[in-house]
Amino acid sequence: MKIKKFTRNLHRYLSIFVSIQLLLWTVSGIYFAFNKIELVRGEQYRLPKDIEYRIFDRLGSSIIETIENGEKSYATYPDRKPIKPLTSEEAIKITRQKTSLNPTEAILIESVVPGSEYRGTLPAYKVKTETKDKINVYVGYMTGDISSIRSDSWRIWDLMWSLHIMDYKERDNINNILLKVLSILALVTSISGITLFFVKR
Repeated sequence: MKIKKFTRNLHRYLSIFVSIQLLLWTVSGIYFAFNKIELVRGEQYRLPKDIEYRIFDRLGSSIIETIENGEKSYATYPDRKPIKPLTSEEAIKITRQKTSLNPTEAILIESVVPGSEYRGTLPAYKVKTETKDKINVYVGYMTGDISSIRSDSWRIWDLMWSLHIMDYKERDNINNILLKVLSILALVTSISGITLFFVKR
């Protein structure tokens, strides 16, 4: 009888402890769901520049990237001669230079479906490598930048993230309606559970 009473009390007090933390998680989750991170960062106050430049190295050549009215163009620097996009062989060479991986094949990706492992700037090369973790390296079509590195570990993380934020398609939107509705229901559940703890039978 004493063991049963002890177990019941242990369960009761552990439940209230966990419920308070769940309440904190829920409240913070609601805040995130109803506030866009871009607005929190103050991006709405940033004025766009008319023109921007970036100089970088691509396979031993200096390249200048010009962004004018949102449009990007590329040329050699400083003589400003037009450059061609990378070939698949060059994408493989860049991957070998900029990573410790052994690239085997490069495929040009021009469009992706929502929820793809790569959600960056297109077109880009998907460079496959010899690894147990099935690592793919994504290389910029014009720049040669390593945009992303994706492995099985990242894919599992991405799946868990989509389950956490309840965005099962695009896996990036923490302001989706499903998360908002469930957050409110979780808040009601947490508060009602804590309330019941203090209500005498």
